[in-house]
Amino acid sequence: METRTHAGTKGLKDRLFASAFCLAICLAILLLGNLAAPAAQKTESTPAAPTGIVRQIGAIQAINGDTLTLSPDSGPQVHIQVQSAARIVRIAPGEKDLKNATPLQLQDLQVGDRVLVAGKSSADHSAVLASSVVVMKRSDLQARDQQNLQDWQKRGVDGLVKTVDPSAQTIALSARGKSLSIHASTTTVIRRYPPDSVKFEDAKPSTLQQIQTGDQLRARGEPNAEGKDFAAEEIVFGTFRNFAGTVVSVDASSSQLTVHDLMSKTNVTVKIASDSLLRQLPPEMAQMMAKRLKAAALGAMTTTTTTTGASSPPAAASEQSARPAGASGASGNASGQRAGGAPDLQRLISHAPPISLADLHKGDAVVILSTEGAGSGTGTAITLVSGVEPILQAAPNAGQAMMLAPWSLGAPAGGDAGP
Repeated sequence: METRTHAGTKGLKDRLFASAFCLAICLAILLLGNLAAPAAQKTESTPAAPTGIVRQIGAIQAINGDTLTLSPDSGPQVHIQVQSAARIVRIAPGEKDLKNATPLQLQDLQVGDRVLVAGKSSADHSAVLASSVVVMKRSDLQARDQQNLQDWQKRGVDGLVKTVDPSAQTIALSARGKSLSIHASTTTVIRRYPPDSVKFEDAKPSTLQQIQTGDQLRARGEPNAEGKDFAAEEIVFGTFRNFAGTVVSVDASSSQLTVHDLMSKTNVTVKIASDSLLRQLPPEMAQMMAKRLKAAALGAMTTTTTTTGASSPPAAASEQSARPAGASGASGNASGQRAGGAPDLQRLISHAPPISLADLHKGDAVVILSTEGAGSGTGTAITLVSGVEPILQAAPNAGQAMMLAPWSLGAPAGGDAGP
């Protein structure tokens, strides 16, 4: 599925690993009380923060003299007045404390830098009077993020969860036509997307026990020599909805549309966010995809029939089933078709023309991948594809083939290959 990647999107640069910044300086937060206090007050243990100390973490939006406008990770903008005696230090992404911090001057700060400030509220509570500022330069974060993107692409896998065995710490994953066994350990970092977001920084710490069959999951780590077992260093997963239906109504004022789910026969309300991916399949592309899907479905039925009771499947079929969808070389071509199988639907969708909510009308057939939705259950669209009438007529279950193959969520990834 197109990775936004379609995760390689505009918002990706600003948001990737924002939470990692907080983790990287978690110990620095504890040490800020020491930075603001005389050296003689320091003890072997970390003292409690002085009463009245205010802390803010976020990105610098504007600089006006000694005043910073800060966009916190949550809440409204905050004005930071940097005091003349304030200590300003720079740390590299990944640093756990301040021992390797280097001094900075106020004029060294730039818009886009992420900072942790500590100080007291002004008398009128309109600003924070900063006595210390810990800085991660935007250039450092971008370089670190680019390295992470490349590492996820090089050492990442993604797919749908088939089974989970918490006692053995293993996950059976269907990864683009290939079965993998994902092995977790006590050091594996596991995060879960919340029900109303697909932003990587919104993923919360989780456990193996919370992973369910059908969840979308990606992992970063090392495969074994055969490529069938994967030792995961990081795992991020989420539960998402995938359905096909017809548009009932469009509410542009609230950026929502109501769709009649063809499977459940119920109406579903979906929110359209600024980073929701909306595509319109041209008729010729939809017809081509319908033919390919129908041929692939017939081929799968033929293979199942001819191999029933046989000692082993044909070599060609076995090779094809083991090849990841969208792989390079002989497995695919520029049109998006994999040799001997169905087309790479995600690649085709990624080249379809973009549309807006205003382009959708009552009665249009759509396939949607969305978040679960919290509270009212109204999910947010991750990907919506219209113009799919020929596809649904040719292959009623094509919705999952179109939307749930490669990963399609905001995450540390880029390019068609994902993860």
